[in-house]
Amino acid sequence: MSVPAAEAVGDLGPVLGIESSCDEMAAAVVDAQAGVLASVVQGQVTVHEPYGGVVPELASRDHLRTVSAVARAALDEARLAPADLGGVAATAGPGLLGSLLVGLSFGKALAHRAGLPMVGVHHLAGHLAAAELSDPALTRPYLGLVVSGGHTALYRIVEEGPAELLGETRDDAVGEAFDKVAKLLGLPYPGGPAVSRLAESGDPEAVTLPRAMQHARHGYDFSYSGLKTAVGLAIRDRAPLDDAGRADLAASFEAAATDVLVRKTRRAAADQGLERVAVVGGVAANARLRREMQRAGERDGLHVSLPPLALCTDNAAMIAAAGARELARGVRHGLDLTAFSRVPFDRNPWAEQS
Repeated sequence: MSVPAAEAVGDLGPVLGIESSCDEMAAAVVDAQAGVLASVVQGQVTVHEPYGGVVPELASRDHLRTVSAVARAALDEARLAPADLGGVAATAGPGLLGSLLVGLSFGKALAHRAGLPMVGVHHLAGHLAAAELSDPALTRPYLGLVVSGGHTALYRIVEEGPAELLGETRDDAVGEAFDKVAKLLGLPYPGGPAVSRLAESGDPEAVTLPRAMQHARHGYDFSYSGLKTAVGLAIRDRAPLDDAGRADLAASFEAAATDVLVRKTRRAAADQGLERVAVVGGVAANARLRREMQRAGERDGLHVSLPPLALCTDNAAMIAAAGARELARGVRHGLDLTAFSRVPFDRNPWAEQS
């Protein structure tokens, strides 16, 4: 995968990134001058598909089985040995603790054995780094919208210092809502992409659904539990649904879910006086959200950065890029670095272990 390098990556030499926060085991090599030299992702769809969602213990067990091979594959693809690297970066949180420990432990061990500097990376910092990595015009400060299965939040991203949280979901993340609606509609796992595919043939105005907390009095927070409930009630009231009815509900849900994201992002950018916006995370791969964000940017004069699809979902190139930025700043972590299942992005507890 060819992705241009961003200035923020620094000039340490190639950095190996390890990402294992959920059900993908990924390794990548990013170089300041050449960009992404290698990116390998080992998914677990077949592992979790029978259960309709990620089973944490199964995820961590599969990571144990594949971590060495995935890291080796990334190094081979980049035609590098560990001794050729400038450092190692690994996701330290948030995520599934068992999964995180596999990737983080491997990263620490590899760095220790090869005598390389190592840094733990916040998963959300990785997602934002994906936008910076793929779009050199995305310079700080900017507004970051993080949308995934576990996160829905708006941040002000500045050159130095922690990110400033502007607003976040009070209940379900938008990606979680996509997955739950997929189950309600009887769609296969993974649910988010299945809902989007079905929505392509539906009418987004066919079913009136709530757009919670979209007005200024609610600040920049989000809520998706009520939308999910409304879809369930609509399914009950319209049962039995034919294929066209299911497509209309999927399209109407997708429109309601993404409209709020676009509206709040536009307002936050205007209120904060920011001219650049990055939309990152797994839900940033949603075609409707990408289209509507670009249109909003054109209307408001915003530079909207959307990573390529391969950098929206969990990957290690984003972790390598975020880690390289920290390594270039002189941040180093030792073997006592621990993983965290829940860590606010604007308060990074492992930074104290530098």
